[in-house]
Formats: sequence, C-alpha cells, structure tokens
Amino acid sequence: MRKAPWLVLVVLVVLSGCNLLGGSQAPPDPTADVVGWENGHWHNGTLDVTNEDGLNASEREAVVARSMARIEYIRDAEFNQSVPVEIISREEYRAAQAGNYTRTFRTFDNAKFEAMFFVGERRDALAVQRQNMGASVLGYYDPQNGTIKLVADGGQPTLDGEGTLAHELVHALQDQRHNLSTMRASTRDGYNAQNGVVEGEANYVQQRYEDRCGGEWECVDGSSGSQESSDLHFGIYFLEFFPYSDGPGFVSHLYEQGGWSAVDDAFASPPTSAEQVIYPDRYTDPADDPVAVELRDSATNGWERVRPDPQTPNGQRPDYATLGQSALSAMFAYTAYADRGQPVIEPRQFLNVEGGEIDRSDPYDYGLSVTSGWEGDRMHVYRNPDTDANETAYVWRIEWESAGDAREFASGYRQLLRYWGGERTDRANTWTVPDGNRFADAFRVTRDGATVTVVNAPTVDDLGDVRDGS
Repeated sequence: MRKAPWLVLVVLVVLSGCNLLGGSQAPPDPTADVVGWENGHWHNGTLDVTNEDGLNASEREAVVARSMARIEYIRDAEFNQSVPVEIISREEYRAAQAGNYTRTFRTFDNAKFEAMFFVGERRDALAVQRQNMGASVLGYYDPQNGTIKLVADGGQPTLDGEGTLAHELVHALQDQRHNLSTMRASTRDGYNAQNGVVEGEANYVQQRYEDRCGGEWECVDGSSGSQESSDLHFGIYFLEFFPYSDGPGFVSHLYEQGGWSAVDDAFASPPTSAEQVIYPDRYTDPADDPVAVELRDSATNGWERVRPDPQTPNGQRPDYATLGQSALSAMFAYTAYADRGQPVIEPRQFLNVEGGEIDRSDPYDYGLSVTSGWEGDRMHVYRNPDTDANETAYVWRIEWESAGDAREFASGYRQLLRYWGGERTDRANTWTVPDGNRFADAFRVTRDGATVTVVNAPTVDDLGDVRDGS
C-alpha cells in the first residue's frame, strides 16, 4: 500500500520527471525474458504517452510493463507473471474498506485507540481509521487476485507519476517471491514491525526508482495538485505511517550489510518489534527481542475481560494488545497537531529536518527520548455489563530497559494527561479527566522499577475494581 506522506498538514507531492516523447534508445528485444525487460519494454526505454488527458488501455499497459522492467532492474529480480493494474475512484476504495467486525472486537479496538488518546470512548475507532485510509491512500496491491488498484480522485484514469505504481509493483514482486499472505502479525507492534520490511522495501525501491526519473530515465509526469487534509486524523496517521517512514532506513541498513539477499532473508525472519525497525542494529541481537510482559487479572465487582474473536477461521488474534514503541511515539507526537495548547512533543522533535527541509525518505523520528528503552507492553481491556454499555476500562503495563527509562516515560505520560485536561486527585498516583472531555475517565499511573502500569476506568472508585493497587 502507498500512503501520501503528509507533513505538518501539507502533503509532499513528488513529481516523477518529465513528459515522455516517442523513440527508444533501448537494445533490441531479448530472445528470452530477462531482468530489466518486460512485455516488449526495456527499463531505459521511452514511451509516446500523454498522462494529462488520461491513459488509454494500451498506454497503461506500456507504462506498467516498463515500470515492471524498472523494478526488476533495481531489485535484480524477475517477475514471475504480469500484474494487472486497475484505477478506481476514492469512493470505490472507501466502500471496499467496510469490514464486518463483531461488537467485542469493536470494543477491544476502541479501547486501544482511546488509550493512545486518539479516539474517545463514544466514537467508533474503526470508522475513524477507515476515514483516514480513504483520505490518504494512493494505491494498494490486492494479494487475493494479484491486482494493483490505483486510487484516483474523481476516478480519472491518470497516474500521479510513476511512484505509486512502482511502489505497488514492488508489493506484487514481493508476493510472487515471498507469499505475503504468510506474514501475519497478531498485534499492532508486530504489524508495524513486519510492515517495516514490506513497506520499507517498497518505499526504498520507489525512492531509487524516482531518483532516476528526469535523468537516467524519462518518466510519466504526474499531477502537482495536493490532497485535502481536513479528514485526516494525524495521531492515527502517524501510527500507520511508521513502516513507510522508518522502514526504508531499516531496509537500507540490511542492503548495506548484505545486499538484496539480506532483504530477502528478512521476509523469512522479519523484525519482532517496531523498535528493531527504529534501531536496525538491534534486529539481529537476540537480547533486543521484546520481552513477554506478565499481567494478571484482578478485576472484581462485575468487570470482566474483553476477548476479541479471530476475524478469520485461521486467525491467531490474542486476547491482549501490544502497541509498541512506534505507537507510543505517535501518541506523544499527536499532541503537536491536536491544537490544544502547549504540546508534549514539539514538531521539531518528531520531524526529520535536513537543510531546512523535511527528509522525504524518512520524515518522522519515532525514536523519541520519552519512548526509547521500550522492552515490551501488554494491555488488557475490560467491560462491566452492569454499567453503561459504552464504558470500558483497561490495564496497560509497559516494561523498560531501565528504571530511568520508565521514570522518563511515566513523567511524559503525566504531561500527556495534563495536555488532555487531566487533573491530579487527592489519591496517590491518580488523575481524572473531567466530564465533557472526550477522554473523561480516571487514571492511575504507577512505576515499580523499570515497569510502568496505567489503569483506566470510568471513575476513581472503579480503578480499584478493575485492578487492585498492586
């Protein structure tokens, strides 16, 4: 999937060179299929196509074939078969994202996004996520039928340049060589970790592709228009954009260490946490595998665990959440864009700026000081059938490398509570966010050595019922 890289409320639109003229300087067609040649087109060939008025079927077929040849040339790997490409409207894409989720899963998912201060308890977190995807996605690869779908505003059969097409073709190549359906993560942290390889390679190859446009290669010119950002939730966007931002650096590190074979190996043995993508040196060190966080249930007075059912017959979804360092960083970074006064994290702390400009290859820094040292986390979600059906609670335990790391996070989290309107109570380590606020609840934040535990419940009295003071 390719997502538009929104930066400080503005999308960076990457142009892919100049319009193409007829003629070709490529060698004659080979007698057999070779890397860098596909369906009659060499990677360095030129085409007589016009993108501005839309690409007809034959023009689109030629652009796709040449783009496949270019991916092969960069990646030094051969496609096993052709890849169909369709262009759909943004409305069609939004309609395709509607999922059939159980009430239990919705409750569980809502609690996770409430815990990150992204979506209040009275809103549907899944709907907000779908809205975000509908506003930012430029294209995606559908492994069910091996087809690329490019999303175009208004449904016009034009390309935004060759970048999105190149990105999705990398996914098609990955699927043909590694079977992406076998890469299944059961938690948000695992998902962002594995996607650090999948989206990281796609962005890395795309960057190398686009660097050749306008120089070594002539490329289809795209529109210079920007997308509307009014529907974008930046906290959720930062969470979901992580693999596109830090993944290319992770893949670049692998490539520098062992070439494309090292990248291939990562598909068989992907990172086990987003932290390993943020800090690539930790990927091969067993000592940096995430720890299994222990968290026993002690809920009483009607509070019971919410255990979501698997979405598919072969699903392996656990009955707890692990959000990881990328999610924690997105949680803090969101305060710079939520427009509630002094943020906990300033934009300059989260944006990677070089020479006065944001680095388009790695726009965000998820290795924040307040989240560094993450070792593992585990969240249990609770519901009390005897109370308002929309009220939930959770216990979130986070392990850190040292007591100092845990202390810094706990301090930052308390600042986060203040940012969202939290006030200290007369009870130790206890805060409340007042009624009328979308995050109105009670919170208990404690630290024991290198462990931080956050307990959330509707009221201060409920905190003890959801979890005892230990």
